[in-house]
Parts: sequence; C-alpha cells; structure tokens
Amino acid sequence: MPPAGQAIIAEIEAAIGGGSAAKCIETARRVTDLFLLSAGSFNDEQVELFDGVLERLVRTIELRSIADVGARMALADLSAQLAPIAQAPATVIRQLARNDEIGIAAPVLQESARLGDEDLIDLAKTKGEKHLLAISGRWWLKEIVTDALLARRFPSVSRRIVANPGARVSADGFAIIVTQAEDNPDLAVEAGIRADLPPDLRRQLLDKATDAVRNKLLSRAPPHLFEEIRDAIATAAASADREMSKVRDFTAAKRLAAQLKEKGELTEAVLSRFARQKKYEETVAALAELSSSTIDVIRPLMQSLRDDGLLVACKAAGLSWETTAAVLECRYSTGSPGAAELARAKSHFAGTTVENARRMLTFWQVRSTAPARVN
Repeated sequence: MPPAGQAIIAEIEAAIGGGSAAKCIETARRVTDLFLLSAGSFNDEQVELFDGVLERLVRTIELRSIADVGARMALADLSAQLAPIAQAPATVIRQLARNDEIGIAAPVLQESARLGDEDLIDLAKTKGEKHLLAISGRWWLKEIVTDALLARRFPSVSRRIVANPGARVSADGFAIIVTQAEDNPDLAVEAGIRADLPPDLRRQLLDKATDAVRNKLLSRAPPHLFEEIRDAIATAAASADREMSKVRDFTAAKRLAAQLKEKGELTEAVLSRFARQKKYEETVAALAELSSSTIDVIRPLMQSLRDDGLLVACKAAGLSWETTAAVLECRYSTGSPGAAELARAKSHFAGTTVENARRMLTFWQVRSTAPARVN
C-alpha cells in the first residue's frame, strides 16, 4: 500500500471497531480515493488488501446505517466509482451487486467486468426485476446468462435483452420471448428484427402478430432483414410452409475489405460510399476493419435499432459525423432515421471520446471471443 495508506490503518480499525456510521462512510471514501489514485499500478496482493478493507467497511455501513439516506448515497457513489475499474476489488463488487437497494447495485450490475457469468446467473436467479433489468443492459451477455434472465419471464427484461445488441440469446430464450410477444406488440417488433431469431420462431411470431405489428416490422426492418421479414409475413398470411430467405453471406465483403486495407485504399471515403449506396455487407466489413474489430462484433450493432453501440464503433474508427450518419442510415431499406433521432445520435456521438470508444470496443471484442466457463 502507498505511504498515504499507512496513515489511515488505525483509523480504519477504529471506524470498524466502534466508530459511528458517519465515520465509517468517511473512511470508506478515503480508502476508495486512495485506491482509485493508483488502481492501475497495484498488484493482486495489494488489490486484495483494499478488497478486504472496503468489504469490512461496506458491511459495517450496511449493518449500522443502511436505512439512512446518506449511507445509501455513499454506497451508491462507491458503486459508481468502482464499476468501470477493471481492477476493482472483486469481493466488494459482488457485495454491492447483491445489495437490495437498486441505486447501490445498478452501477456494478450494468458495467463491472469483475462480475463473471456465474455471478450474473446467480443474481438473475435470486434478485428482483430491477436488478435483472440492470444486468440486461450490460454491453455483452452470453446465452447462459440471458437464459437465466429470461427464465424469470419479466416482459421488461425480455424487451431490454432483445434491444441489446450485445446480448446473445439461445433458441430456448427466444422461445420465451416469442411467447411473451403474443400479448406485447413492442416486444414483438423488437424481437422480429433480431437477425439471430430462428426462422421457425420468426414464422411463429409473425403468424400470431397483428397486421399493425407486421406493418411496423416492415417499416423498421434493417435492409439485411427486409426481404426475410417480408417473405415470412407472406408465408404467415398464406399459411404456407416454405423456407425463409437465407442469412447474408459476408465472405466476399470481408475479402474485399481486407484487400483494400492491404493496398492502403480502405479509407473513410470508401466506407462512406458503401454506406450511402446501402451496400450492407461491405459497410459492415469496412467498419470492422477501420475500427480494428471484427464482423462478429460490428454486425449485432448494425442489426440493433439502438444507435449507441454503433456510434461507439464509428467513433472508435475515427469517422466524421457525416460518415457516421450514413452508416446509421444504411440499416434502413428505405428512407432514413427521423431528424430527432439523428439529432440525439449526433449529440451522443459528439459526447463520446475516441479513447473511451476504443476501450469499450476492445472490451466487446474480448468478451465475444472469450470461451464460456463451465461449472
């Protein structure tokens, strides 16, 4: 521990041993500040030391004063400070994630990389709807986690999962969603535009959907799904049993992007041209190369009606707003996003730094290739 840490050891023990709740809160803040000051330089042993100290302080605060508004705010602040830190003390993160107060738990549930799949699954099985909603908004979720979340059958959780471009969903998970969508038009639309929705479940969803839902699906369908959804609607309307349109093949586009990059000809101008011509596969492949990512990461971002994930990829690639807007519009078979939607996206894009965007995209890339852990 740095020299400054030695000066508060006695204070920590006194606060835990018999100090007031206010003293514990103040001490926890000082320890957190000390940790954050040099978080990236600590070794595992030092992180464990901070973990043990903060865990004891948090537990003491919870026992003595969790009903106090000030104590709840202090723990919420602690959660928000530690959530984005990759080296955050793991025990404290899990302790905060399990807190019944959603204001305390939400930051780490939504963001902390210290929560593994096993932690998320356990939380999905034991906590309430608000906690599950927070988990559902994480940037990357494996099928084993979304299975656990969807098993609780909260429609709000299902909607957040299908709207999350980084949430992988199994066939069993989609079966739950499609069943819920029979009585939930908004969920039906959001599920219907997922490219990874199995064809038989898409037919089932559209077979039971109202004309209003079918029309809305067509009007909002990204270009790579428009024909598939239109064919599925025709199949449902005619009660015919025929194959769905095939999923798009990125092989040629990926090869083209790699060749352009090798020649030094893959530029923002080339990507902009692909996007404005609505060449979907080429746009995805070019953006993957320019952002130093992969098609497996970029494609779900393009498939989502949410803009934020795609904006991160465009910012990481160093694109201008004009090219970014063209990439956003490339998702639509006809027309473009509304003026208000583009204005919100432009504001979000301007407020995101290239550094943070690249850090987030790298995190998604790592999570997309990490092998599933088996108990």
